[in-house]
Amino acid sequence: MNNEEHQASSMGADKAMDHEMMNHDMGEMNHMDHMDMNHEMDHMNMDHMDMDHMDMDHMDMDHGDHMGHMDMGGFKQKFWWSLIAAIPVFILSPFMGLHLPFQTSFPGSDWVVLVLATFLFFYGGQPFLKGAQSELKAKTPAMMTLIAMGISVAYLYSLYAFVMNQFIDPNGMVMDFFWELASLIVIMLLGHWIEMNAVMNAGNVTQKMAALLPGEAHVLEANGKVTDLPLAQLQAGQQVIVQAGEKIPADGLVIAGSSAVNEALVTGEAKAVAKQAGDQVIGGAVNGDGSLTVKVTGTGESGYLAQVTKLVSDAQADKSKAETLADQVSRWLFYAAVLVGLITFFVWTGISGLSTGLERLVTVLVIACPHALGLAIPLVVARSTSLAAAHGLLVRDRQALETAGKIDTVLMDKTGTLTQGTFKVNQVQALQPDLSDDDVLALFAALEAHSSHPLATGILAAAKAKSLAVAAASDVQTVQGVGLTGHVDGQAYAIVTASYLREQKVAYDEAQYQSLAAAGNSISFLLQDQTVLGLVAQGDEIKPDALTLIKALRAQGIEPVMLTGDNQAAAEAVATKLGNIKVHAELKPEDKAKIVRDYQNQGHQVAMVGDGVNDAPALARAAIGIAIGAGTDVAIDSADVVLVKSAPQDILTFLNLGRATTRKMIQNLWWGAGYNILAIPLAAGVLAGVGIILSPAVGALIMSASTIIVALNAMSLKL
Repeated sequence: MNNEEHQASSMGADKAMDHEMMNHDMGEMNHMDHMDMNHEMDHMNMDHMDMDHMDMDHMDMDHGDHMGHMDMGGFKQKFWWSLIAAIPVFILSPFMGLHLPFQTSFPGSDWVVLVLATFLFFYGGQPFLKGAQSELKAKTPAMMTLIAMGISVAYLYSLYAFVMNQFIDPNGMVMDFFWELASLIVIMLLGHWIEMNAVMNAGNVTQKMAALLPGEAHVLEANGKVTDLPLAQLQAGQQVIVQAGEKIPADGLVIAGSSAVNEALVTGEAKAVAKQAGDQVIGGAVNGDGSLTVKVTGTGESGYLAQVTKLVSDAQADKSKAETLADQVSRWLFYAAVLVGLITFFVWTGISGLSTGLERLVTVLVIACPHALGLAIPLVVARSTSLAAAHGLLVRDRQALETAGKIDTVLMDKTGTLTQGTFKVNQVQALQPDLSDDDVLALFAALEAHSSHPLATGILAAAKAKSLAVAAASDVQTVQGVGLTGHVDGQAYAIVTASYLREQKVAYDEAQYQSLAAAGNSISFLLQDQTVLGLVAQGDEIKPDALTLIKALRAQGIEPVMLTGDNQAAAEAVATKLGNIKVHAELKPEDKAKIVRDYQNQGHQVAMVGDGVNDAPALARAAIGIAIGAGTDVAIDSADVVLVKSAPQDILTFLNLGRATTRKMIQNLWWGAGYNILAIPLAAGVLAGVGIILSPAVGALIMSASTIIVALNAMSLKL
C-alpha cells in the first residue's frame, strides 16, 4: 500500500492495534473479501453479556481484602444465620440497660444470650475482624476497624459484665451490651449485602482474554503433516494453519494464503481487514473465508492479548488504592472515638475509680459504633444503582458514583462510542452522462445483494431507503483484493477499489477520490470494461446524540477528547463535525492508557469511554471506565459502568446521577456519623460538671433515630 492510499483510509479503520499491522486503508480493502459477516460477532450483542456479569451469588466484595475475601453468597448466609441468632438476644437482653415492652427473661436466659452472642461475635463478626486486621496491617483504619472495635468492645465488656453479674457481684448488675453487639453485626451484614446486591460482578478480565483464543492450533510440521497441539504448547517460530472461520491462535506473520480477518474481538469493530503474505495478525482475531499459513511470532506473555491483560491488571491495581468517602469518615471517627475514650477512661478513673472509668470508656466506644454509618452508603448505592438500571446504566463499581462529580475530562473512543460503527452511504455519483446517481446505486445494490459485507449492507440500505428497483444479478463472484464481478441485465460489471484502477491504468478522478477519502469515506467504483460508471462513498455515521453530548459536556466545564486508532485525517473529519473537539489519533492500547495517565498527572479527573479490547487498559486506568454495552466482554469487565443502550447521551445521565448520589452520600454520612459530634463528648462527660451526662439508653435512642433518618434520606434520591 502506498502513502497515497494510506491517506485515503476510511473512518472505519478505527482502533488500530499496531500501526504496521492494522493501518490498512479501508478504502482499499472494502471489497477484498466480502466475507460473510452474518454471525456479527456474538460479543457485539447484549445477549452475550449474559448474566455472568450479574451473578450476585458470586460477586467479589467491594472492599477487597478489607472484606476478608468473602463473596456475596457468604455474606448473605452470614446475615440470615446471624439474624436468627440475634432475635432471641433482642428479646432476652436489655437495650443499653433499658428494658423494652417486648422483652422478657427466664431462669438461665442470660446463658442463652451469652452463647448466642458468642456465636454472633465469632461467626457474624468474622469478616469485620478480618477486614480490620487487613486495614490495621496497611495502617489505614477505616470502616472495618471501626466496626471491629465496636463489636469487640461490646462483646468483651459484656462478657465481663456476665461474669460480674453471675459469679462475683450478683447484686451489682453491671450493664452489658449484648443487644448492641447483635444489632451492630446484623445491621452491618445487611448493609454490605445491600451494597453488593446493588452492583454487578467485576468479572475476570484474564479469563475473558483467554476465551478470545482457541484451545488448539493446527501446527504444520516440517514433513507437511498437520498436528493439533494445545495452545499452551505452541512456540514462536512454528507454522500454523488457520482455516476459514477459525480464530487465529497466536500473534504471527502470514507466510501463505489470503483472507479478510475480522479483528472485532480485539478492536471492537465488526469489519474485515485484508491479510496476505507479509501481513501481521493478532491472536484472537477471526479468519474469514480464506485459509492462512501463519508463522507464530508471539505466544504466552509476549502475545498481544497477554500484554493488554498486563496493562489492565496494572491499571486496576493502581486504581484500587482509591479511598471511599465512608472509609475516610470511618477512619476519623475511629481516631476520635479511641482518643476521647482513652481520655474519658483516665479522667473518670481518677475521679470515681476504675469501674466508672471503664463503664464510661465502653459507653463512648459503643455509642461510636457506626449503626447508621453502615447503612448510610449502601442504601444510597442501592437506590442509585436501581435508578441507573432504569435508565440503561449498569454500575459495577460504586466508587464510580462518588467520583462522577469530580470528572473534568471525558476521553472517548471514536468508533462505537461517537460513531455508529456501521457504514452509511454519504455520496453516490454517476460519472457517465447516460446514467443517473440512482442508476449507479441500483447497479451497486444488484451486485452487493450477494454479499453480507458491512459496506454492502450500507449500499443495500441506501437503495431500500430510496425505493429503487434493483435488478437480479447473476454470476456474482468475489475477487480477492479487488471486489465483486457479476452480470446485471446481461451486462458485465465490477465493483473495484482505487488501487485496482491504478494497477489496471483505468482513468478516474484522483482529486475527487482524495477529497472524499480525506473526509473519512471508503470509496468503491462501478466499472464496465475499462470505463468507470460511478462511485459510492461510505463513512461511519456519527451517532445522533453525539454532538448534543459534546455540547452538554462543555456546558458543564468538562473537556471532551476523542481517542482513536484511525488515521489523523479521518479522525479530524469526525472531530470537526463534533465541534472541533481535541483528538489523538493512530493510537495503540498502551498509547490510550498513557494518555489517560498523562491527563491524570496534570491533575485532571478522567473518565474513559470505549468498547474494545484495545480500550481495556485505558478503561481500567481512568478514574471512571465507561464501557459501551455492545462492546467486547473484556472492555465491559475493565469498566466501572456499562451503557446498556450504547447511547452517548447516557454518559451525561451517569455523570448527573453520580453527582446526585454523592450529595446524598454526604448528607447520609453527616446523619450517620454527625450525631457523634455531640454524643461522644456528652457520653464522655464533658458537661458532667453542670449535671449533664449522656446515658447509654439516650445515646442508643439517638443512634436509632439517626439510622431511620439515613434510610428515609437514601430513598428520597431522584434523578
